[in-house]
Amino acid sequence: MCRNIRVLHHFEPPSTPDEIRAAALQYVRKVTGLPKAPAAQEAAFLAAIDAIAASTSALLHAMPHRGPARTREGEVVKARLKWKKREERIAAKVVAKE
Repeated sequence: MCRNIRVLHHFEPPSTPDEIRAAALQYVRKVTGLPKAPAAQEAAFLAAIDAIAASTSALLHAMPHRGPARTREGEVVKARLKWKKREERIAAKVVAKE
């Protein structure tokens, strides 16, 4: 999965339309392999983003909530802890090779 696409489900406050659209944009960029639409296909590119954003919004509203709501601050803390563990694993491999 594209690392730039984040979990959007069950946040407090809820995910915004801008966050949903940004995820849709990242998805379209990933599947097309293009950072932006060629001029001739810009309408198709934007239509795909709109369709994916609408589908994502509908999906998020239909999904049941389980457990406590996520917070953006909590997700940042989890990401930092995950990164720290990754750095420790990399450092351990470097030491083991020496």
